[in-house]
Amino acid sequence: MNKRSIRALEYNKILERVKDYAVSDKTKSKISVDLFETSPEVVKRNLSETDDILTILRHQHLEMAGITDIKGFVKRAQIGSVLTVSEFLKIKGMLNRKDMLIDTVEAFKEDDIELSSIEVYTNELPEDKALYKEINSTVDENGVLDHASNELLKIRRQINREESSIRTRLNDILRRSSKHLSDSIITMRNNRYVLPVKADSQSSVKGIVHDVSATGQTVYIEPMAIVELSNKISRLREKENVEVEKILAELTNRAVAEGEELLRIDDILHTLDLIHAKAKYGNSIKGTIPRVDRDIDFHLSQAYHPLIDIDEVVKNDVFIDDLSVIITGPNTGGKTVTIKTIGLCVLMAQSGIPIPAMDGSRLPIFDNVYADIGDEQSIEQSLSTFSSHLTNISHILNVATKDSLVILDELGAGTDPEEGAALAISILEFLLNQNIRTIATTHYKELKSFSYSRDDVINASMEFDVDTLSPTYRLMMGIPGKSNAFKISEKLGLEESVIRRAEELSGRDNYEINEMISSLESHTKEARENERQTHELLENTKALYKELNSYLKDYENQKERLVEAAEEKANRIIKASEDKASRIIEELELMKELGVDHIESHKLIDAKKELTDSYYEKDIKKDVKSDDTSTLEIGDSVDVLSYGQKGEVIDIEGDEISVQMGIIKMKVPRNELKKRKEKKQKPVVSRRVRSQSVSSSLDLRGERYEDAVIRLDRYLDQVVLSNLNEVEIIHGKGTGALKEAVEKTLKKHSKVKSFRQGMPNEGGFGVTIVTMK
Repeated sequence: MNKRSIRALEYNKILERVKDYAVSDKTKSKISVDLFETSPEVVKRNLSETDDILTILRHQHLEMAGITDIKGFVKRAQIGSVLTVSEFLKIKGMLNRKDMLIDTVEAFKEDDIELSSIEVYTNELPEDKALYKEINSTVDENGVLDHASNELLKIRRQINREESSIRTRLNDILRRSSKHLSDSIITMRNNRYVLPVKADSQSSVKGIVHDVSATGQTVYIEPMAIVELSNKISRLREKENVEVEKILAELTNRAVAEGEELLRIDDILHTLDLIHAKAKYGNSIKGTIPRVDRDIDFHLSQAYHPLIDIDEVVKNDVFIDDLSVIITGPNTGGKTVTIKTIGLCVLMAQSGIPIPAMDGSRLPIFDNVYADIGDEQSIEQSLSTFSSHLTNISHILNVATKDSLVILDELGAGTDPEEGAALAISILEFLLNQNIRTIATTHYKELKSFSYSRDDVINASMEFDVDTLSPTYRLMMGIPGKSNAFKISEKLGLEESVIRRAEELSGRDNYEINEMISSLESHTKEARENERQTHELLENTKALYKELNSYLKDYENQKERLVEAAEEKANRIIKASEDKASRIIEELELMKELGVDHIESHKLIDAKKELTDSYYEKDIKKDVKSDDTSTLEIGDSVDVLSYGQKGEVIDIEGDEISVQMGIIKMKVPRNELKKRKEKKQKPVVSRRVRSQSVSSSLDLRGERYEDAVIRLDRYLDQVVLSNLNEVEIIHGKGTGALKEAVEKTLKKHSKVKSFRQGMPNEGGFGVTIVTMK
């Protein structure tokens, strides 16, 4: 790709902006036109790597600080040089960044977020942290640490003691000789402790002069009292330097042992720094990753020029399935910006940089992009605008292949219009015959009709609003641009007769073509408006769906809460019912203990009703009405429709009918009763057996299996003798063993007509109702 094409498309400006996001200077040096790749496999891989970093950036900030070039340090260490503290700190920064990048990718992996392209690099990074820990415990920003070795610690402690002694002695001298000093401070010259003495009092302070002030008024003297101590410190400092050098040499040898791994870390981290820089720039322009391949069509969705403010730039859809596109339109209408946008999208995609377009865009892969855009006269060669363009186009025609993209702005401009149009058509034909993908802009009307003579060329134009006399910068695919000179002249107030004469001179054919183009423009605007409305409806539908989905979730949650509340309430009711049942049983047991042999029937009924009333009536009562209007009398058999039971009328009070249903007596509205055809036979008065009445129920709860069977047999015999028609056997729910014993006994007994499980108001599963023959 030649330099002129790079400048023409402003690709160099894009690369400069990508550099701003790189951390290492070495990475910045790699960000050049060399990023442009032509192999489909490499381009796809580079875009996939950038996409992985974009995925990370969508979830969190990715810190890349600490990446720097350490290859030079490692190579010097390998040939025997001892590394400095600052060089070790840079190696430490690289090792730290390496560990953090590994941890980041692993965290995404644990969250089932795939970063397969980046994992290729992090999987190659060594996980050993021994060298990092050793550097961290040996050096910091201030130098080699005291605890780097026992000997260094011992030497530095000695130095601290000697320096403390020197300060003590100097403070004594300061107090005694303050009148001879220009300032009461202790300072240093040539790594020796000195006092600032007045020049005229120099003889009063015995010692070695190490420096004189610029004015000559102050001399810096090391008092003789501390000279020997200072000499001792100097000797200790020399020992300290030797020990520090020894420590750094040992640490350097450790780095040399890890040399190959350090070089690999350097390569990988700089590669990740480059990918990160491309992704960060892509984020800044809200770029996306397109689908790319060798033989696919152009499809740029809402593409825009990345160097124009994203809030102001006009976004265009570009669909090109033909070999060539000819874009027409007025000056400053956006033609040049549009073709630059297309060219930049290709260059950025093939460099692994997100493109300024929406998701779903796709681009073919080219081996090169050649562009002739703008007015670049060659002053050195004294070439005119036309000559300069033609020289560049000539070069392009010589080097472009069927896998190249050629972008030509204002083709044939700068010379006689008739000759320029003919030359433009000839150049396009040459490129088309070579199967070279071409995008060109022009003013020539001859090129508008050129596309209609070939199947591999499509027209496009930049929209112009005649009412406002300004371009809209919108690209209209499939529609050639038309001259708006007459309408613009009319808007600007040019004499009407002049305009009409100009229209006559322009020819009927040109008028009809412009009318056809106007019609196409009108239909395109209408289609675009319909598309906009459809998009708005789609967005509204999505918002409504989201809102309804939210309501559905709220409903489900509320339903769940109501069910839980209902279950909790039901449990409370059941618990209360169990308590009532226990209380009734305790009362009956107490009566037995007190020797009450006969319990009146109405007391049993009342007790049973008290338990029955604990049920939630709505659960058992049905909303059923009767259309029976016949007169009821006491003793009539009726169907109680609301409870699905058979009963007998025992009292009538207006519309309130008292009905006996088994052992239950209840007042029921007349419209819930239906008279049965036959009257129910009144129960035979129970005969007493051994001066005792037989109870209409038998409670077997708590009995053992065998004892329960014996008691039931005896009870059934007493029932038969007492001529009771219906009785209830209370066995409880429990494990079901008593219920099974009762059912087996009832099946075998010859006087049992039938039996059934109790209704909810009769005791439910814990009771069996028996009908005798």
